[in-house]
Amino acid sequence: MWLSVTFPVDAASVEAFSDALLAQGAISVSVEDADAGTEREQPQFGEPGAETAPLWAHSLAMALFPPGSDIAVLAREAAAAAGLDSVPDYTVTEVAEQNWVQLTQAQFEPIAINERLWIVPSWHRAPDPQAINLILDPGMAFGTGSHPTTRLCLEWLCREVAPGAGVLDYGCGSGILAIAAARLGAGEVMGVDIDDNALAAAADNAARNGVQLTLRHSREQLEARFDIVVANILANPLCLLAPLLAALTRQGGRLALSGILEGQAEQVRAAYRPAFELDVGGAREGWVLLEGVRQ
Repeated sequence: MWLSVTFPVDAASVEAFSDALLAQGAISVSVEDADAGTEREQPQFGEPGAETAPLWAHSLAMALFPPGSDIAVLAREAAAAAGLDSVPDYTVTEVAEQNWVQLTQAQFEPIAINERLWIVPSWHRAPDPQAINLILDPGMAFGTGSHPTTRLCLEWLCREVAPGAGVLDYGCGSGILAIAAARLGAGEVMGVDIDDNALAAAADNAARNGVQLTLRHSREQLEARFDIVVANILANPLCLLAPLLAALTRQGGRLALSGILEGQAEQVRAAYRPAFELDVGGAREGWVLLEGVRQ
């Protein structure tokens, strides 16, 4: 029996503790929000600490160890290596051996964005061969089509991409939005990200889907201007990026922003004035997409 061990850890320490668990022989470590489902205050854009605030205050680090592991010793060593004052009060659950690949794949089914577009994992047959089917597997970069913000952006692209349009996907992650734009008939499509792993994943996914993307790291200066700019990030980074994204959108071009909770919409709107007057272009599960035309 494999041993699944759950440790409650402050968010500020969870990364170091996760690394220490892996160094102690954990097969994998995943992190979740310990306070999921509870109301909590988050610093708003412009407030002290807003740019560096963690997404949540308390985490659950869940580690999988081989059968027979001495969890008490491993937990003590990991806590010391991570600089924790004490060993977190952990719980241990036995997990039977399973076909992990098959079990993981079973969690990811084809996703119908609309009648025109599907997201299909590589191990599935396309449910509608007549639709545009994006082949995309879960991986290291964000964007499989299942998150409400990604779906909002994909629905928007289906409505807005005109043949030959120049499209920028800023914060491209897996490349799903850029690839969708290319398959929907866009001309030049560029994906930009801060993470080299995301850019590598986007390149692989583009090749798998038979499309050509121009991929750039966010540190590189961009000279082009685009007919369509889409960014699915989070509200505070989107506010900080407002001058850049406005400059990258040509006059009369369209902008779509997502990763925004309903209560953050006015904050983002204000950051993009006067270049854009943003309206809500879609909403799902408490998230909104804001859209507008470059003035």
